[in-house]
Amino acid sequence: MRTLRVAGAQLNLTVGDIGGNTELLAQSMKWAENENADVLVFSEMAVCGYPPEDLVLREGFVTANLEAVEMLARQSGDTVVVVGFVDHAADVDDVPDDSVVRTVANAAAVLHQGQVVGVYHKVLLPNYGVFDEARYFARGGEPARIWDLVGLQLGVSVCEDIWVSDGPPAQQAAAGADVLLNINASPFNYGKALAREDLLRARARAAGAPIVYVNQVGGQDELVFDGCSMVFAADGTILHRSPQFAPDHFVVEVPLDGPGEIQDLQPLLSSSEEVYRALVTGVGDYVRKNGFSHVIIGLSGGIDSALTAALCVDALGADAVRGITMPSRYSSGGSVDDSRDLAQRMGIPFESVPIEEIFSAYLATLAPLFDGAAPNVAEENLQARIRGAILMAVSNKFGGMVVATGNKSEMAVGYATLYGDMAGGYAVLKDVFKTLVYDLARWRNGPGVESFGGVTPPIPEETIAKPPSAELAPGQVDSDSLPEYSVLDGILERYIEEDRSVASILEEGFDPEVVQRVVRLVDRNEYKRRQAAPGVKITVKAFGKDRRLPITNRYQS
Repeated sequence: MRTLRVAGAQLNLTVGDIGGNTELLAQSMKWAENENADVLVFSEMAVCGYPPEDLVLREGFVTANLEAVEMLARQSGDTVVVVGFVDHAADVDDVPDDSVVRTVANAAAVLHQGQVVGVYHKVLLPNYGVFDEARYFARGGEPARIWDLVGLQLGVSVCEDIWVSDGPPAQQAAAGADVLLNINASPFNYGKALAREDLLRARARAAGAPIVYVNQVGGQDELVFDGCSMVFAADGTILHRSPQFAPDHFVVEVPLDGPGEIQDLQPLLSSSEEVYRALVTGVGDYVRKNGFSHVIIGLSGGIDSALTAALCVDALGADAVRGITMPSRYSSGGSVDDSRDLAQRMGIPFESVPIEEIFSAYLATLAPLFDGAAPNVAEENLQARIRGAILMAVSNKFGGMVVATGNKSEMAVGYATLYGDMAGGYAVLKDVFKTLVYDLARWRNGPGVESFGGVTPPIPEETIAKPPSAELAPGQVDSDSLPEYSVLDGILERYIEEDRSVASILEEGFDPEVVQRVVRLVDRNEYKRRQAAPGVKITVKAFGKDRRLPITNRYQS
């Protein structure tokens, strides 16, 4: 049976670090040559990092990435290398002469024996969700192009090209391609790994040709890439699966005349573990790639700050996480004790900074202005803003980044304080509904979860068991202001992630008054979300680039 010895490099690359990325690519090329690989496949835009966004509008950025491709080409040997980069567009007829947009292409270079022997331009440009490729790139015009190298016909494509059943890979197979090489930067959302696998299996069977799919790994701003690179035989048999959320180098003997044998299948993670590892990857890479030495977290004794602390410790190590509790007159003794217990379990530095004197001073200062007005949310928010100011002061003094602890349920309905608990450089739970927060905490506390330094269980059981509360007023609990989270999250998932109408949601038996109230809260708090810190995307529709609504908006569903 004829085989093709294919190597893949699933790497954690950084947008704009062309020098650092190129070094990683060059090292992988040497490794592949030593492995006697026929072909080495990298990920989409591996040279410059993905997504580069408006950097592609800078001539110097594009030039530097082109120079890196030429340097890599000079280092290429017998192994054919397929690597992603930004190229100048070939024939762009529909772009005005004075435009700097869409004069470049999302490209794959084919390198061999010291030269760039071919270039492929991505044909299908996604322009939905977090993707804006039609804003930047010209569409490729040669979907069926193949290269005759190492005695075979090689079909090269980029990411979205393979998601459409009659896309470029199908056309390349029809034109005689022996194997289809697809380079990717496919962001994570939960459940996507299995969906990708099913799609690629179907594509291999339909094409009658093996598929090599290589994805990048790591965090980039709000996106997380889970890797999970795969190789399929022509009959759809999966031959290789790389791990999720970890760099990987692999070599697979790809059969060209038959089904082949499974060579290395890393298991897919459970739903809780894949989300947890996505969050760890996202916050860890955001901190490291932006040059922060440590993070600062306000510990309230509640479930959100506890899970945030656990995620940060698992991502960065205990020495890089600093916990501060800031009790007020309304804080329960249990919350302070739970915060201390959490810090001790995880071995992080812990300090208590009471805010009563500052709060009293604020109230005294504002008394003339507030005279005759009953206490309301203004007094509650003062406490949150004092805490935010303290955390930011510590950040300014010692250089760490504040990690906000709010979750998606709170962000959705505005149950958060601007310039208070929303303060921070990153919000790791921003796309995590409250019910999922509890699921993740229970999973992290569960048996056998020892891969994060052996800190198990990190979260006090009292923190998980007690009713959630902001503790900004006497006896306050979240259910005073919001529906129970099991109900709230069900409505939010349908309204936000599924874009369902109120009428459609009501058909499922939800209370009409509750649904109307929740929808109004979501709609009128867009201005808060626009000012929120970035956070890890784990769902099909995260706040931010996924969901773009006007702040000034009178439309009612």
